[in-house]
Amino acid sequence: MTTKNNPFSQRLRLTLKEKHLTQKELAEKAGVTESAMSHYLKGDRVPRSAVLSRIATALGTTSDYLMEGTPQNSSDEIVYAKRLIARNAKQMTNAEKREILSILLGDQDE
Repeated sequence: MTTKNNPFSQRLRLTLKEKHLTQKELAEKAGVTESAMSHYLKGDRVPRSAVLSRIATALGTTSDYLMEGTPQNSSDEIVYAKRLIARNAKQMTNAEKREILSILLGDQDE
């Protein structure tokens, strides 16, 4: 598997760059060998959950973000929600659209 086909390794590389860390520094912070980190960055391997958690912590992000691209903060979540709604709006029923509007306006019954 190459990096082009591996969203995990793409997000890992991007976050590593954003945090201005070297591969070696991240490996040390996450408690893995440089060789293992190299495989993760190339997309040859995906870390086990315990290692993934340590990598995410070392990068100041979440495992969900690294694996699935799940938003990391509220502004990212809003952009994500907008994209989901826009992508699915045509398939949504009027009741579903009203429900979303109700949630946005704070009118939901809880």
